[in-house]
Amino acid sequence: MNIGMLWFDNDAKSSLDTKIERAASYYRTKYGRTPTLCFVHPSMLPANASSPSNSELSNTSDNGASKEGQKIIAGGVEVRSHRSVLPNHFWIGVNNQTTALRELR
Repeated sequence: MNIGMLWFDNDAKSSLDTKIERAASYYRTKYGRTPTLCFVHPSMLPANASSPSNSELSNTSDNGASKEGQKIIAGGVEVRSHRSVLPNHFWIGVNNQTTALRELR
C-alpha cells in the first residue's frame, strides 16, 4: 500500500473489529473506494484468533513469540501488524496488488 489514510481510535470499550469498521466506513465515504488493507501496531492484535469477533489469525513471521508480521481479517479488511505504526493508529487503504488484479480483469 503506497497511499492510505491514518485513523486514530483509542476507544477502550470498542473491539478491534469495530474500530476498523469505523475507519473503513469513513474511508469509503471520503474516497469512494472500499479499503482492503490496514496496518496496526503489533500490540493491537489479539493473542489468539478467538479474542476479537469475526477474526481469523495466521502467523506469517518465523518467530512465533512476536506479533510482528501477523495478519487477521477484521471488519472485512486484511489487518497486518507493523511496529512503525503507533498504538491506536490505523494506516488504512487499498492494497496495490488487489487494485492491479481488478484492473487486469
